[in-house]
Amino acid sequence: MWIFGWKGESGFGAFSTAEDVTQGIDGTGLTAIVTGASSGIGVETTRVLALRGVHVVMAVRNTETGKKVRENIVAEIPDAKVDVMELDLSSFASVRNFAANYCSLGLPLNILINNAGVMAPPFTLSKDKIELQFATNHLGHFLLTNLLLENMKNTSREHKKEGRIVNVSSMGHNFAKKGIYFDKINDESSYSPIYAYGQSKLANILHANELTRKFKEEKVDLTANSLHPGAIATSLLRHHSFLEGVMEWVGKYFLKTIPQGAATTCYVALHPQVKGVSGEYFADSNKAKPSSFAKDSELAKKLWDYSLSMVAL
Repeated sequence: MWIFGWKGESGFGAFSTAEDVTQGIDGTGLTAIVTGASSGIGVETTRVLALRGVHVVMAVRNTETGKKVRENIVAEIPDAKVDVMELDLSSFASVRNFAANYCSLGLPLNILINNAGVMAPPFTLSKDKIELQFATNHLGHFLLTNLLLENMKNTSREHKKEGRIVNVSSMGHNFAKKGIYFDKINDESSYSPIYAYGQSKLANILHANELTRKFKEEKVDLTANSLHPGAIATSLLRHHSFLEGVMEWVGKYFLKTIPQGAATTCYVALHPQVKGVSGEYFADSNKAKPSSFAKDSELAKKLWDYSLSMVAL
C-alpha cells in the first residue's frame, strides 16, 4: 500500500493527505492538545485540525518557535483557534506544570495527540535520569495522559461526545525484537540507539492498548489508538546527518510528504469511521498489524505498572 499508494478499506491510502482524510469534517466545539506541534507532522496536524474548526493547544518545548508556527497558521486561517503552551516531555516537572496550567484554564479536552518524539540520539539521560527516548517518547506522554484523563472523562460526559487519545508510534516498534528491557532502560553499556527507539515506540502501542482495557472496564466514552505515520524525512533524524542526507535524496521518490505523514494522525483523531474504535494500530489511515509484542496484554500491564513506578504517580 505504501509504495503504490493503494487505498484501503477506509477509502484512503499512503498518498492521502491530512486535508484529504478530514475533508467535510466539522471539528467546531472540539479542543485538542498536540505535543511536538512546532515541527514536522506536528505542525501540519495542528494546521489541519485548526482548519477543521478544532481549538488546538500546541504543547511545545520551544514556545518562540511555537508562536511563529501559530502566526503562520493564523495568517492562512484567520479564524483559527490556536494557543501555545510550554511542555518539555523529558521533564516530569514540566509535564506536571503543563497539566496543572491547562486544567487551571478551565478548557475542555476532547482529543489528546501524543505526537512529540526523539529518534536514536547518542545515550543521554533525561532531567529525571532516565534514558532520553524512553523518557520523552513514552514516560512523558504516559504521565501527561494520566494527568489529563479526568478532564477528558468530564469533557466526554458533559459534551456527550467520545474523547480520543492518539499515540503516534512507528513501524520502528519492530526494532524491539525482544520486547522491552525493563532492567536495562538506563544501561549505557548495552545501549543501542535504534533498539531504544523501537522500545519506546512499542511502549506507545502498549500504552494505548492498556488504556483501552481500562476504559472498557470503567465504561467511559474514551478511546485510545496508536499509529505509524509513515516514513517521512523530518528533524527526527537530526542526530544522524549522513542518514538525513540519504533520506533527503531517497525522499524524492519513496518517502511521504509531511501532509501525507500527518494524515493518519488526523484520520484517527477526527474521522467518524474511527468512532468507537479503540486499541487498534493504524498505518496509511487504515487498520494495520503491529508486532506480536505490541499485542501482548500481559506486557502492556507490566509496562503500565513499571511506568507508574517511574513517574511516581
